[in-house]
Amino acid sequence: MGGISALAFAAAGGALAQPAVSVLPGKGELSNPKASPEAKALYAWLWSQYGKKTLTGQQESIWRQPLGPRHELDYIERTTGKLPVILGLDYIDPNDYDALNDRATKWYKDEGGIPSICWHWGNPMIGTGYDNSKKYFDMYKSFKRGTPENVALLRDLRIIADNLTVLRDRGVPVLWRPMHEFTGNWFWWGMSGPEPFKALWIAMYKYFTFERGLNNLIWVLGYTAEVKPNYYPGRQYVDIAGADTYVDHHGPLSEMFQAVKAEVGDTVPICLHENGPIPDPDKLGPDSEWLWFMTWHSEWIYPGKHNTDESVRKAYLSERYLTKDEVAGAFKL
Repeated sequence: MGGISALAFAAAGGALAQPAVSVLPGKGELSNPKASPEAKALYAWLWSQYGKKTLTGQQESIWRQPLGPRHELDYIERTTGKLPVILGLDYIDPNDYDALNDRATKWYKDEGGIPSICWHWGNPMIGTGYDNSKKYFDMYKSFKRGTPENVALLRDLRIIADNLTVLRDRGVPVLWRPMHEFTGNWFWWGMSGPEPFKALWIAMYKYFTFERGLNNLIWVLGYTAEVKPNYYPGRQYVDIAGADTYVDHHGPLSEMFQAVKAEVGDTVPICLHENGPIPDPDKLGPDSEWLWFMTWHSEWIYPGKHNTDESVRKAYLSERYLTKDEVAGAFKL
C-alpha cells in the first residue's frame, strides 16, 4: 500500500511507530496476540462451531424506538420461543452510545449472548448518522497530518475507542464490524477504492489495538455481495470475514460464501454479516457454511415480503441454527 498506508498509520496518532505484524496468526488464533481471555475463549468456541452449526443473529433498532425497546427480539421470542445468540448493535447515534454499551454488557454478562457492533460512521466533516455515512469524504486528505479531514477522522476514532474501552473494562468481548460493505460505493469508506480502504482499516486496527489496548475486539471484515479482489487487508488484521446481501429468496447464498472463501481461504471463519430473508437451514451445505446470519432490523425481520412467521420459526427451531438457550454462554470463561 506504500505511501498511503504510511500516511494512514501516522494519522492514527502514533501507530506508525508500532512494529509491523510479520508473523501471521495460526488457524484458530486471533490476530491480536494480546487478546483478552474472554475474546480468546469466544473465538475458540466460534471455531468449534464453524462448519457444524450456524448461529442465529438479529440486528436491533432500539436507537430508533418506533415500536418500543427490544421489539425485534420480542417478535422472535413471541414467534419461536427462542432468542438469537448474537445481538447486532450500531454506534450510529451518539445519544445512544452509553445505553448501547449497557445493552451489550447485559447481553453478554446476564443473558449469555454475544454482542456484535457495527458503526455507520457519518462523514467526519459533516456529522453522525446514516445519511451522513453516504456522503463523500476525502480519505486522501484525511491521511495527511493536520488537515481538517485528519483532525475530524482522529476525533471520531477516539470517540469510538473510548466507548469500546468501556466494554473492554467490563470484560465484554465484541464482534467488531467496522466499515462494512466496503466493496460498495454507497458509504464514504467504499467510495475511493481498495487502497484507501485498506489503509484506513489497518490504521484503525493499529490504533485500537496498539495505542488503545482494545484487546476485547474480534475483527469482522464485511464485504458486500460483490466480493471484489484487492480489498483484503491481510490475516494479521482480520479474525472473521463475511458478506451480506438483501435478496428475495431463502437460498443458501453459496456463490457469495465461496467468493469470500476465495479471498480468505480457510484462515478465518466466514459469516453472513447481514441479511434480509433468513437462509433456509435445510439448504445449507459444505458450500455455504455460514458461521452466523444477522437479519437486519425492523421490516426485514417482521412478517411480510422478506420473512414470514413460518420462515422465522423454521430457522429458529432447526437443528442447524443455534439459539441462545442452546448455547447458554458456552463461550464464556
